[in-house]
Amino acid sequence: MTRRRFVIVGGGVAGASAASTLRREGFDGEVLLVGDEPHLPYERPPLSKEWLAGTAPSPAVYPEQWYADNAVEPLTGTRVAGLDVTARRITLGDGRTVGYDAVLIATGGQARRIPGLSDVDAERVHHLRTRADSDALRARLRPGRRLVVLGGGFVGCEVAATARTLGVEVTILEMAAAPLERALGTELGGVFARIHRAAGVELRCGERVESVARNGDGLVVHTDRGTLECSTLLVAAGLVRDTEVWAAAGVPCADGVLVDAGCRTDLPGVFAAGDVAAHEHPRYGRLRVEHHDSAVRQGAVAARNMLGAGVVFDDPHWFWSDQYEHTLQSYGGVGESGLDAVVVRGRPDEASFVRFGLRGGRVVSVLGLDRGPEVMAGRRLVQSGVPVAADQLRDESVELRRLVRRPARA
Repeated sequence: MTRRRFVIVGGGVAGASAASTLRREGFDGEVLLVGDEPHLPYERPPLSKEWLAGTAPSPAVYPEQWYADNAVEPLTGTRVAGLDVTARRITLGDGRTVGYDAVLIATGGQARRIPGLSDVDAERVHHLRTRADSDALRARLRPGRRLVVLGGGFVGCEVAATARTLGVEVTILEMAAAPLERALGTELGGVFARIHRAAGVELRCGERVESVARNGDGLVVHTDRGTLECSTLLVAAGLVRDTEVWAAAGVPCADGVLVDAGCRTDLPGVFAAGDVAAHEHPRYGRLRVEHHDSAVRQGAVAARNMLGAGVVFDDPHWFWSDQYEHTLQSYGGVGESGLDAVVVRGRPDEASFVRFGLRGGRVVSVLGLDRGPEVMAGRRLVQSGVPVAADQLRDESVELRRLVRRPARA
């Protein structure tokens, strides 16, 4: 009897989580893990923080010996060039073909390039998605040099914070009214604007970059409001999903590989998880998120369903961001759409608060800045679904953990 073979395409945490789950669930067939980078699967959050600063150990998910111990075959530095869903075969970049019983697409994406900017000067214009990107950027971050960050999202803000701790002069150019506005809204984005300015970052919002040119041993950035010079430019303009190969093979894609609640595509034996997946979430509907925690959990769900378990990924989304000494944490989403009320506990103007989103008298989302224990209590409120009074959430004399009641036993 031929052993089954499962192929995982993608060298991030979603792929590593899937491989680990397959073995933990007792799968005794072949597991092939294909990644186009030269490294074993690693975690990406440190790339804009500790790894970029040179203060972290290897971000590898598992040590090399783990793969041998668990009979997982890694093919690093290997690109997948094609997929035949009828024959159930993938074609590798060197022309080899590999058959599969099930395949998991966990390829994530690439840093977005902006036409006219990315090819100005490969030494001085940078993007951040891979370990190689982080290593190359780190070599440019020297005290007294100036870094211009194009984009005030999470990657841009985290890199700016890291660069400032290294003594680099930093300017953030953001077209929106505040950094992180898309994720947090204008008011909370303003909190981070004050944090970065207090740390010495020149933050220029509502400003559009028009062109970048070389200027001696540096760059000159032209905006709709003037010019500024820098040693290095980081383009932090978001992510482009890796879907070209999959779409060409007939896998349904729309800003990501379309999957159901169980990370299944509508093609037999084809699954997707992580940043590349446009997931049908039971709580939120169709969406694609770029969160480390979601990638790990989706990879595990996909693996179990490759084994026929029939499970779904329905967890509230969880993410965090470390900037300077501050930690932002969010559980269950941060948008206000569909909420009955938004309750703030603490003082956003002092960069210390928790924001709760309520629907039907129950907490459905929690976001906090430097309020770790209260965010954890808020997570339990979301999970328990117990009714909570807004005044109790707002009153800092009320211990949140006491509001979490265990459901009565039947």
